[in-house]
Amino acid sequence: MRQIVVISGKGGTGKTIVAASFAALAEESVIADADVDASNLHLLLHPRVVETHSFETGQVAVLDEAACTACGRCAEVCRFAAISRGMKIDPLACEGCGLCARVCPAGAIRMRPESNGAWFVSETDHGPFVHARLEAGAENSGKLVTRVRQAAQVLAERQGRRTVIIDGPPGIGCPVMASLSGTDLAVVVTEPTLSGWHDAQRVIRVAEHFRIGARIVINKFDLNEEVCRGIEEACAAAAIPVIGKIAFDPSVVACVGTGRIPGQAASAGVRRALENIWKAVVS
Repeated sequence: MRQIVVISGKGGTGKTIVAASFAALAEESVIADADVDASNLHLLLHPRVVETHSFETGQVAVLDEAACTACGRCAEVCRFAAISRGMKIDPLACEGCGLCARVCPAGAIRMRPESNGAWFVSETDHGPFVHARLEAGAENSGKLVTRVRQAAQVLAERQGRRTVIIDGPPGIGCPVMASLSGTDLAVVVTEPTLSGWHDAQRVIRVAEHFRIGARIVINKFDLNEEVCRGIEEACAAAAIPVIGKIAFDPSVVACVGTGRIPGQAASAGVRRALENIWKAVVS
């Protein structure tokens, strides 16, 4: 089994378009959306949910008002101002440290596990799909990414599928590291802009830290061919292969707007470019 993660360093480069096209072009694969903070791969894959699992992480303080003596000790020790003098607990401010429950002389506070979202196992026309939804403002997205990846690996092993295709999150933070660690190849999608290449270089360094080989895809390369040439020269100097370039094409926008995968429904030029990129990935 081979794990391929598609990352970008920044948002808006076309990472999910490439990942969805890989899913359509691959054979016997499992697909995972590791961008749990802002997942959107499902908009192109149209999953049919088979399993739903709650994602619980951390805890929140809950007050038993009947047992509370209003001594105020909990409010004194709370470092996050989550408990008012009126003995009300703000669940949004609570960090789940548990100190209030520990010091309460009446035992009126207990810590309750907190649900921060859900993860799903679905069926698609292109294979099993594991994805998730993190609640707005919820934390521990790196842990949820790991949960999604583990479920995808289990599915692949159980069904004898050869490839796990992971749509990674943008940036270089904890969710990206959780997406990268233990994979076999990182496909970095960038664009011919200074900010796009700057952030791509940062995520390439993260991949190098985990000793994962990186391959570069330049999306919308013809929007700024001077910057595109600079990216190709920098990659050649660093011995990082550029495995494909995709031209700007309005048909891609039309595909996304109607929920179709560009690797199947875009113009012939875009489809050919994506097919060649996938061939370079699996060769």
